[in-house]
Amino acid sequence: MESAYAALRGEILDGTLEPGSRLRIEELRARYDISGSTLREALTRLLGEALVTTEGQRGFRVANASLEDFRDLTNVRKLIETEALRQAIAVGDEAWESQVVATFYRLSKVEERLAEDPYAALSEFEERNRDFHNALISACPSRWLHHLNTLLFQQSERYRRMAISRRTIPRDVHAEHKAILDATLARDADLACKYMAEHIERTLTVFRELRQPRAAGAKGGRNTPRRSSAARR
Repeated sequence: MESAYAALRGEILDGTLEPGSRLRIEELRARYDISGSTLREALTRLLGEALVTTEGQRGFRVANASLEDFRDLTNVRKLIETEALRQAIAVGDEAWESQVVATFYRLSKVEERLAEDPYAALSEFEERNRDFHNALISACPSRWLHHLNTLLFQQSERYRRMAISRRTIPRDVHAEHKAILDATLARDADLACKYMAEHIERTLTVFRELRQPRAAGAKGGRNTPRRSSAARR
């Protein structure tokens, strides 16, 4: 079941299975060469992650990705992650600082490749980006803040992938992360939280710009922007 879940989840996150599309059991069974019960277990797990929705007795669909949903998600994530960061800065020790620096270094390496080819580096970037954000708040003593932050970060992943792979406005993600790192190590909680909130909000801005050309194209007949492997950070 684990491999079916991972494959299905990956295709939802990378857009192979588009938001709102129907998930046809027989087609997916043949595609992944698995039993119906195994597939339903994977779909049920994805339902719990809000990546899949049900329609009563009419089966499953990929969850829609809307600007309204991402705006709400972004606002709540800013509240949770900045508070967790503030608490981590207050009590973090040298071991915590070392972990933050190490994960930033690893993230920086993949960010270089991300600027050249977003599609090839995207999955590794997402993994190392998660590690860096987790390291920043790892010293936070609140179990519930960690739990909620993990949930919100996970729910944001699909939107982040769309914003990065189809970037419509210039963005230097490395510089954003470096500003958060420097303020954190300086133990300037107010500045670190300010930079973190702006960093999270900027992904929403990119996603908003991504959606606008589509709406305009539908009304005026213009083509939607093509994906570019030369997207800049």
